[in-house]
Amino acid sequence: MTRILVADDHPLFREALSAALEPYFKDAEILEADSLESMMTVLTENHHIDLLLLDLNMPGGEYFNGLISVKDVYPELPVAVISANESIDVVAQVMGLGAQGFIPKSSPTKQIAEAIVTIKGGENWVPEEMKADLENVDEELTQLLKRFRELTPKQIQVLSFLRAGLMNKQIAHEMNVTEATIKAHISAILRKLEINTRTQAVLLMDKLQFS
Repeated sequence: MTRILVADDHPLFREALSAALEPYFKDAEILEADSLESMMTVLTENHHIDLLLLDLNMPGGEYFNGLISVKDVYPELPVAVISANESIDVVAQVMGLGAQGFIPKSSPTKQIAEAIVTIKGGENWVPEEMKADLENVDEELTQLLKRFRELTPKQIQVLSFLRAGLMNKQIAHEMNVTEATIKAHISAILRKLEINTRTQAVLLMDKLQFS
């Protein structure tokens, strides 16, 4: 049996995708999640999931935190990001952060099914028309992504609060930790990203097209 987890915060999209895939995967069990928290719960409670179809911007998953979190805990789980944002830089970032595929939400159902089969078979998949552009992605972005992959999910969360303009004390309150813990996270972030200031960290997030 093929077991697919669809993680997206739009119930109509999850329902439509599940229904559309059924003719192509008659033995499939389609599981659903609508947030990072519920996705991690489903993954914990259900073993042997063959593929995760992951939306980039569901609650808790912003700033690529969903992809980074699942790859941190389940590094062997095949993940295909399925997104309405088809920017080639975003595709490069997704693949650079460990996804096995990028599927535009505008893709025909048959193409989505073909992508799933390819990824389940152990190969990466992106739309054919994007492959040449991916080879020409800015080298500076590629190097930045390599450094960004070293961050933990908690550090990504701290970065998101920094970008929102919160001070250390406010971030500590939001994350229910001490201010000293936040300072340690920020020091580690700056070291891993090879930068010196919080402002530089925010500018890098802008370069990575975080929305």
